[in-house]
Amino acid sequence: MSVRIQTNSFDLGVEVNALKAGHHQVGAVVGFVGSVREMGTLGQLTHLEVEYYPGMTEKSMVSLENEARSRWSLIDTLMIHRVGRLAVAEDIVCVVVLSEHRVEAFEAAQFLMDALKSTVPFWKKEVTQDQEKWVDAKHSDEVAYLRWGQS
Repeated sequence: MSVRIQTNSFDLGVEVNALKAGHHQVGAVVGFVGSVREMGTLGQLTHLEVEYYPGMTEKSMVSLENEARSRWSLIDTLMIHRVGRLAVAEDIVCVVVLSEHRVEAFEAAQFLMDALKSTVPFWKKEVTQDQEKWVDAKHSDEVAYLRWGQS
């Protein structure tokens, strides 16, 4: 189980191989990578600025991993979220789940992303050539999280 908040980029393949090392019972690996989209609510972005609450953010991420482990039979998990200035097309988030079976891996990865977007203290600012705006939480993200029986 690992959570990381970092400014530097990551490589999904490298992260998966490192997480799998020594786990010979792994039958399923599900990985998700989210990237900065070109178009935001203000139009074409130049970049995204991501801030977080040090200490509290990591604690929230660990709590989510613990919740996932209590719901599904998982071997290991990894969550990485980047902060700072991120250009269009750069990767921003990575979730990897290892389990013996695919259903657990898929469901846990979906839960972790839904919960990450809805409950963890990250703030994103969209920046265009002439405007900037802090992004509000999306109702659809909250609905996705609530379907897991959360309140």
